[in-house]
Amino acid sequence: MKSLASPHGLTNGEESVVFVVDDDESVRRALANLFQSVGLAVQEFGSAAELLQSKLPDVASCLVLDIRLPGLSGLDLQLELARAGIHIPIIFMTGHGDIPMSVRAMKGGAIDFLTKPFRDQDMLDSVTTAIKRDRERRESDKAVTGLREHFETLTEREREVLALVAAGLMNKQIAAQIGVAEITVKIHRGRVMKKMGAKSLADLVRMAEIIGIRRR
Repeated sequence: MKSLASPHGLTNGEESVVFVVDDDESVRRALANLFQSVGLAVQEFGSAAELLQSKLPDVASCLVLDIRLPGLSGLDLQLELARAGIHIPIIFMTGHGDIPMSVRAMKGGAIDFLTKPFRDQDMLDSVTTAIKRDRERRESDKAVTGLREHFETLTEREREVLALVAAGLMNKQIAAQIGVAEITVKIHRGRVMKKMGAKSLADLVRMAEIIGIRRR
């Protein structure tokens, strides 16, 4: 997880962690006890600024966020995190919620909007959903990063062949397009599949789509 204070600073953390931001210490403590009772690691913050200045662990996580905070509000923090490219799932909580607030929060990508007092189980269900979603996103991002690293090993010609394969052209058509023999295209395609770790042509096309390879 990146932080605004130090975009490249990462720390090791638990397998998953819940960040709680609320200016009421009793609320923070009650939530921390709830999450810890089911084996979740917790980090508490009294304000949005406090969280933004922290180095957050690079693990599957979610943010349980009070919508009304001194200084930067919960909705403002949601916007700030989005601008910084920090995609942590957010569960909003409020004692003063109204429809426009909840609509804005959900449009901003919030997982849930819980009105105080809420049932412990409702909060735990939302946190479970949020952490699962964040873990899936992280796994997807990791896979994309791996594909991009493989792509970087391709020569310029191999990248050209990959783009044409992804566009649905057959070897003969690719050969005519780039002005080489069909056997040469086959050799290039074989090397591309090996470097990308593709098990089939369909697999290779899927990889190209994931990393946004388009015919130029």
